[in-house]
Amino acid sequence: MIYQVFQFMRSLRNWVIILIVAIFTVSCTPTVPSQSPLVVNTLQAKATEVKPANTSKVVALTSLSADIIYRLDKTKLVGIPGSRLLRENTEMSKLPQVSEGQTPPNLEKIIALKPDLVIGATGFHDQVLAKLKELGIRTMTSSITSWQSLEELTTAIATEIQADPTALIKSYETLISTKATKPESTLVLVSSQPILAPNKNSWAGDLLTKFQIENAAAELQGQSPQKGYITLSAEKVLETNPKVLILVDFGDGAINKLKEAPFWNKLDAVKGDRVYTLGYYGLVNPGSLDAIAKACTQLQAIVSAKV
Repeated sequence: MIYQVFQFMRSLRNWVIILIVAIFTVSCTPTVPSQSPLVVNTLQAKATEVKPANTSKVVALTSLSADIIYRLDKTKLVGIPGSRLLRENTEMSKLPQVSEGQTPPNLEKIIALKPDLVIGATGFHDQVLAKLKELGIRTMTSSITSWQSLEELTTAIATEIQADPTALIKSYETLISTKATKPESTLVLVSSQPILAPNKNSWAGDLLTKFQIENAAAELQGQSPQKGYITLSAEKVLETNPKVLILVDFGDGAINKLKEAPFWNKLDAVKGDRVYTLGYYGLVNPGSLDAIAKACTQLQAIVSAKV
């Protein structure tokens, strides 16, 4: 009985990890704004109706949106989420925080800031954005799945706050200056129980594509609760047998669990000492522009590694 309870608790913990991935990969490309007259086209990231002449006070509910606004025109950012990524910027950390950790945004704090626009994440901030819409406050939602999404969000925000996004968007491209010339089969593993990997329909998967890294799970489809991620059996990992393994460190011991799995020492990536560890922010959840830059630097090192 004790063993069964232990197994249940371990399984529950790992599904919590999947839920975290599901929540926080929801980040930053403009989809459908919630308040007229702002209507942003998902693919073109531009207004299709006339917008107010000036948006001067923006509250960002995601760390990436806050970061983009700050870099485009920091005077327009009046509220941020309580994210440790933003606290790393001493000046930005002084701005009012409308949420703490992973808790929902505080509606009263947002309203008190009298924003012209509030930017949130699809599927995570829907309720608070709906209430703000009822109060006549314009809102924009975001959901990132690709590099193009990052560029589109940057353009949409720049249009709103009357800023020029050209330099910032050009800086994104410098992050991918080195690409794989001889792509090798690569597998990214996000968790151990279940074994979770991104396919091409995710931020992580698209980032691998930008580096011309051959994602072994790119075309795989499955029943994972999070779109863009698939669950793999131990047998499927062995069958895939990648030349390169990228492990995502959640700090929960999942990496050690993978290394203890029976298939681990049978993988070519392990035999060839081609196993790398990257952080959650930047690769799975874009988080901030600095986090993305760090992940890109690590990916460049991987594709440039001498075998």
